[in-house]
Amino acid sequence: MHLHPLSVFDGLSFLVAVFAAWTALDLFQQARAHQGAGRLAWLATAAAAMGGGVWSMHFIAMLGFNPAAPVHYDPGLTAASFLLAVAGSSLAFLIASRGGAGRVVIAGFVMGASICAMHYLGMAALRTTTVLTYAPAPVALSAAIALSASIALSASIAALFAAERARSPLWRLGAAVVLGLAVVGMHHVAMSALTLSPLQSAASLDPPGAPPLMLAVGVAAVTVVILFLALAASMIGQRDKLISIIDAGGVGYWELSLPGQTLWLSGRARKYLDLAHGEAFGARDFVRKLKPEDLPRRAATLARALNGDGEYNAEYQMRDSGRWLLLRGRLIRSRSGRPIKLAGVITDVTDRRQAFAALATSEHRQRLLINELNHRVKNTLATIQSIAALTARRSSSVEEFMRLFEARLIALSDTHNLLTANGWEKAGLRDLLIQEFRPYAEDRLRMEGPEVTLGAEQSLSMGLILHELVTNAAKYGPLKCPSEAAGWVDVRWSAVDADGRITLDWVEHGGPVVAPPTRSGFGSRLIDVSIRTTLAGSATMDYADGRLHCRLVFRPGGEPKV
Repeated sequence: MHLHPLSVFDGLSFLVAVFAAWTALDLFQQARAHQGAGRLAWLATAAAAMGGGVWSMHFIAMLGFNPAAPVHYDPGLTAASFLLAVAGSSLAFLIASRGGAGRVVIAGFVMGASICAMHYLGMAALRTTTVLTYAPAPVALSAAIALSASIALSASIAALFAAERARSPLWRLGAAVVLGLAVVGMHHVAMSALTLSPLQSAASLDPPGAPPLMLAVGVAAVTVVILFLALAASMIGQRDKLISIIDAGGVGYWELSLPGQTLWLSGRARKYLDLAHGEAFGARDFVRKLKPEDLPRRAATLARALNGDGEYNAEYQMRDSGRWLLLRGRLIRSRSGRPIKLAGVITDVTDRRQAFAALATSEHRQRLLINELNHRVKNTLATIQSIAALTARRSSSVEEFMRLFEARLIALSDTHNLLTANGWEKAGLRDLLIQEFRPYAEDRLRMEGPEVTLGAEQSLSMGLILHELVTNAAKYGPLKCPSEAAGWVDVRWSAVDADGRITLDWVEHGGPVVAPPTRSGFGSRLIDVSIRTTLAGSATMDYADGRLHCRLVFRPGGEPKV
């Protein structure tokens, strides 16, 4: 039995094993975050890192092995041992990725068996002038270490279990160290089973195969390449995770590589641009989504950013969807100062744009309302002034003036209330009638006609007109009679005719006999002025058969006559 002393190669092999295990477990966790083909790709990368690291560890340790005779290695068996390590790691990681304690145990056995088989296949690749024999007990012990929970198996399971349960760097480091110790321990126990017997007849012969120096170069190259690719893949995984976090925050990510200007978009960015999954999309396609008037601004902004004169910052409205997008980016350079890419974020600012537009519309509407309010207040004051002057002119006493003036102000106020309930935009003719007849019994008003809507100014005028007609009917007509006398007012109006006019007939029934007035009173003048100036119409009074028949012809929404 021969146990070679520890050397610098043993320490280096241990570090390589730990580093490979760390990288592989990190990649294994990356694989657990993906599904389908993406998961298989990550598992393959992790298996290559783990298998290549264990294989490199074995042959690095073998560089310190000195049998006191020339040593060469069979290239075919050496390559086969590498493939065996990678295949075993791939199968173990694939099983472990399915989860569950039972699968983790099976994965540990698979990995332990592949490590043990890789070691003895690598030893079979050894070509020297000595005879290699193995003691059965240490061989069995090394196999037990690799296939049981004592060292290699328990370390493999612990490493895979740690990778499944914990994501912290401390857990991964502990699992990597345990797995590294298991692999190195299994190697040295297996080497302790080796006995070297020199061949007397072949002492001067040079065994066939690759020399150790060539093997060292190959092992170093494989180790560096595999670990470099593994670390690069891990960095890509971290980049994907960062982009996923950015996307989750409602922000898309984009990159414009230079100098070819190839455009790459994250999932969120593609969603903002209404792109289907896998749809090809480049910088020229983005330009076609912009409005023609935005193209010069886009070209100037891009040129300024590519020249390093400032950041890329612009808002565009998409031509098809109408969506507003904010693009911000910055030029990224290499260490030598060469531009590499323009990268940034894309945000949907449609809501903000719509809010600004709504605010501007609201401010404009508010200015209009204030101006309209000023106009209406002036008109109302002028109307009140006119009512006061004419009422005073026709009143015989202060008490009569107060009674008439107050009634007319209340009628004006009631119309204001009706307009306020409709946002000071409109009022219905039927509602104005019901409002004026409110003090009387329901059977005193009989009305018929379609729905007619009047504007604010027209409603005020119509309200005053109806108030004067109701007041006149209460003083001289059917509303003067008690309810049992069954006097009433019949109001009928037509639909809008071809000229845009409405004809309203006010006919009084059952009241005292009335005669045409000898002079025009305030009510008549108010009706005539209101119907002409605001309602663009005319009013006629007919007293045939001893009753009042008033016909109003007006144009709702028409231009008033001056």
